[in-house]
Order: sequence, then C-alpha cells, then structure tokens
Amino acid sequence: MADKCAICNKKIETTFLNKINGTFIGKKTVCSECQSKYKNKLKDELK
Repeated sequence: MADKCAICNKKIETTFLNKINGTFIGKKTVCSECQSKYKNKLKDELK
C-alpha cells in the first residue's frame, strides 16, 4: 500500500487497526494535513 502523500510526499502514519491517517482520492493517498489545507481543490490537484 502507498504510504506517502500524493501531494507533499510525506509518510502517512497508520493507526493500530492498519487504517491510514488520511484518505484515498481516486487511487492516490492524501495525508490529513493536505486534506485540511486544500479541501475542495483535491480532485483537481490530483488529475
């Protein structure tokens, strides 16, 4: 599984249940920091 953010390339940490602290947009992972920073522009950013 991809453990790096598609925007900032930082490592995305996982919880004890092996869930990422972020989200998947399309098939790319995005960290929670970039989620809050870019909000509505993420889909356009990752095209």
